[in-house]
Amino acid sequence: MSGIYIHIPFCKQACHYCDFHFSTSVKKKGELVDMLCKELMLRKNELPEKLIETIYFGGGTPSLLNGEELQQIFDTIYSNFQVAENAEITLEANPDDLSIKKLEVLKVSGINRLSIGVQSFFEEDLKLMNRAHNTKEALESIQMAKEYFDNISIDLIYGIPGMTDERWRENLRIALDLKLPHFSCYALTVEPNTALKKFIEKGIIKPVDDEAAKAHFEILVETLENAGFVHYEFSNFGKPGYFSRNNTAYWFGKPYLGIGPSAHSFDGFSRKWNVSNNSLYIKALQKDEIPMQEEKLSEADKYNEYAMTRLRTMWGISPDEVEEKFGLEYKNYLMEQADPYLEKELMIMENGNLHITGKGKFLGDGISSDLFFINLDAETSP
Repeated sequence: MSGIYIHIPFCKQACHYCDFHFSTSVKKKGELVDMLCKELMLRKNELPEKLIETIYFGGGTPSLLNGEELQQIFDTIYSNFQVAENAEITLEANPDDLSIKKLEVLKVSGINRLSIGVQSFFEEDLKLMNRAHNTKEALESIQMAKEYFDNISIDLIYGIPGMTDERWRENLRIALDLKLPHFSCYALTVEPNTALKKFIEKGIIKPVDDEAAKAHFEILVETLENAGFVHYEFSNFGKPGYFSRNNTAYWFGKPYLGIGPSAHSFDGFSRKWNVSNNSLYIKALQKDEIPMQEEKLSEADKYNEYAMTRLRTMWGISPDEVEEKFGLEYKNYLMEQADPYLEKELMIMENGNLHITGKGKFLGDGISSDLFFINLDAETSP
């Protein structure tokens, strides 16, 4: 299976924590949609696996697209690619965009999964993050969306400066009362060159507290697992049958085509990424040029990506699969690097696979990086 990711680089306003590529001016939206369609046509033969099983509109704010723009993109996809009948088609949406009229447009377009960027149900958190919606809009948009869509996920952020354990528990209580099948929950990260980082440096906003975030993560896991959700990836919780097929494909190394400014693509052998500039993107595509860079992946790169992505999931790392994909040397290296974590019970071997334990999950990124093979020569084996 393969996937298509489409980056819509427009937002009403800039969230203080966001470092994704976007523009707050929508003057070039129509022109850019034309170029998205041209890129889809120019790259229709790139994917090694032809059947498209996931289509994902990310951003930016894809819910800023109107019905005609969505139809134009879908017409291009369906006339140039083989799309599975039961394909998962996700659109990221902001609560303030989801009117009844907009939801009707999305439903008719072929979208069958919504990912709504709520982030918090508390006004003080939304203002700190500079979100465009308020609490009332968040709740109303979800209730309206449930009339049109069964497969709905919402994003929530924890570790926000000033967020107490009690406020985080209340966020989760409100979310669970909405009877949704999927949640994506992330610790607030202070990225370089963001307004949040500048405000923290100037003392306007308190620094992010890692211990508070760790406590929130533990509350999150306990609360959602007790409510019947499967913690199938570090940041993702779903009811059975509602795991994100798009994200799961990423973690299992499936190929995907990234369309639009800043979008990344993966074919199993290399990574490609488009220029992060709307004007340059448009000008290049107008000349039938694809404004991208490419990196060929060494065996060590492929192994590192496998270790990083699979360890984040409930399926874990299969040492036997590592041997099959990369050779015995990599399997031995993996087990040698994992051994200290197994001794500390931060990892466990279960049903033949390596998993991070509950005690180790918040340290997952650090653990996975310790499993990496650092290769000074891209073609050298361990």
